[in-house]
Amino acid sequence: MPSTNKSGVISQAQALGFDAVGVCRADEAWAAGARLKEFVDQGRHGEMGWMETTLERRTAPTAMWPEAKSAIVLAMNYGPDTDPLADLEQRSSANISVYARHRDYHDLIKKRLKALARDFAAGTGAEVKVFVDTAPLMEKPLAEKAGLGWQGKHTNLVSRDLGSWFFLGVILTDAELEPDLPEADHCGSCRACLDICPTNAFPAPYQLDARRCISYLTIEHAGPIPPEFREAMGNRIYGCDDCLAVCPWNKFAEEASEAMLIAREDLKSPALADLARLDDAGFRALFSGSPIKRIKRDRFVRNVLIAIGNSDDPGLVATAENLTRDDSALVRGAAVWALSRLDPARFAALKTGALEAETDPDVRAEWSR
Repeated sequence: MPSTNKSGVISQAQALGFDAVGVCRADEAWAAGARLKEFVDQGRHGEMGWMETTLERRTAPTAMWPEAKSAIVLAMNYGPDTDPLADLEQRSSANISVYARHRDYHDLIKKRLKALARDFAAGTGAEVKVFVDTAPLMEKPLAEKAGLGWQGKHTNLVSRDLGSWFFLGVILTDAELEPDLPEADHCGSCRACLDICPTNAFPAPYQLDARRCISYLTIEHAGPIPPEFREAMGNRIYGCDDCLAVCPWNKFAEEASEAMLIAREDLKSPALADLARLDDAGFRALFSGSPIKRIKRDRFVRNVLIAIGNSDDPGLVATAENLTRDDSALVRGAAVWALSRLDPARFAALKTGALEAETDPDVRAEWSR
């Protein structure tokens, strides 16, 4: 297919609210596929089995779509209006990752990507495919090739213009567009993101062990939180922003301007006690349209209870004790741990009777600690 001018794509993308646009070849060899294979071979993907089953299709864009020639990579800013690290000090309140304090970005960005791709296809006759973090496509390496930023030592993308706070979307096409220059690595000797990680999830710069990452533990991990990571979680109940928030390049970041990406007031520092009381219907109502809904109520309340156990707030003892009788074993186990931290005497008083009544092995193990 003949070369196509990309200026119209850039102008329309900006009109649709995207903050940066870049283009790269989609049919060139790259090192990202080999790095991903090593990551999976070492088991660092944890319970994310889909990474293993789709590994071959993730090695390069053409492994998924052989006809792909170019990738149009777009970024949309979701910068916070406050420092997320300050929220860690409010131990009776929950800390939700900045990206999840508003509408589900998948829905917002995909709708606009489809509009952009539809007009591009109509104007050029090219074939297009749209991706927003839901298909076996590695967006971050493509964004680096397209000049939007570089993968920092924490493996996330960093931009000299947007800092750490932006979402990515990709349009693959069989059209041949003029590529942009890739972005260079500007981390230098800085290791702030590595040093701040509360669970030491980075075995080395540019390497992540997801099994130790609080974002993985609170979102992807299905069972009880491993005991060695519970205290380090603090009040983080969905995701973790520490390695992003500490990056010096955020001095250039701006607050989100897209209304659907501006944090909801009720999700900035919600009270742990209120979140712990959510039943399934209440959970679904509160997080309708939110990415948080995907982990469902039991996993969410598990996370809340770990934060309650870290709160040092005696006012939350009754909340923890009530949830030791929850229908969900996952919730009961986390509640037992929280109670043991907040009120060891009450925990000891209930222990014998609870062990006699409890049948779930994981919950029994919590009472037996």
